[in-house]
Amino acid sequence: MALGLKCFRMAHPAFRNYLAALTRPISEVTLKTVCERQHEHRQYIGFSAVPIRHFATKKAKAKGKGQSQARVNINAALVEDIINLDEVDEEMKSVTEVLKDNFNKTLNIRTSPGSLDHITVVTADGKLALNQISQISMKSPQLILVNMASFPECTAAAIKAIRESGMNLNPEVEGTLIRVPIPKVTREHREMLVKLAKQHTNKAKDSLRRVRTNAMNKLKKSKDKTSEDIIRLIEKQISQMADDTVAELDRHLAVKTKELLG
Repeated sequence: MALGLKCFRMAHPAFRNYLAALTRPISEVTLKTVCERQHEHRQYIGFSAVPIRHFATKKAKAKGKGQSQARVNINAALVEDIINLDEVDEEMKSVTEVLKDNFNKTLNIRTSPGSLDHITVVTADGKLALNQISQISMKSPQLILVNMASFPECTAAAIKAIRESGMNLNPEVEGTLIRVPIPKVTREHREMLVKLAKQHTNKAKDSLRRVRTNAMNKLKKSKDKTSEDIIRLIEKQISQMADDTVAELDRHLAVKTKELLG
């Protein structure tokens, strides 16, 4: 043993460095061979290791993906000089209310006179609701009458609006009287109403997107006089409010779809 240590001390310094490097973990040392022609021998020089980056495994990514991000809850009164979050919230809620109103008035299994009330008719005086220019009544469970005697000049426009209402109605005209047969409740009719419900929901989401965009544009105007951290928090709050509203719109669509399909 003593002889081995003595031989190790007498060895060339470069060789001792090489042996020492071999005893260290490979992740800690990077070996580099340097050839020196003048002395006809090689030197093995130890360098400090380059830090190793450990990438997340697929299992770890999947585990983190299911975790919800922390929600933001900003006191609207504290940022009212930057943006009125209560106003933004009201505008987003109104989008939901409009969708619910459309569902209740136009998407029913049984077509009733009330279903025709708010059909929009394009007239020379602008867009008017059908019930503003006509008298709507139920003659029988299978027939609705629309009397255009007060505004006969709008009869053609009313027929066009009824036909294009998306309610699968095929009106017939007799002078100033429009006869609207009520379609039978078939599976195809139910599926058509569900399709209309989805169209209404998509339009509501478009309106919501405009509300969000307008709010973000207002926020950009305050970037010069407000810290970036505050701006980012408000942006996250607005996006969070929009996401919550989208989820609510989808819930109303799911309820309506279940009702229509029976």
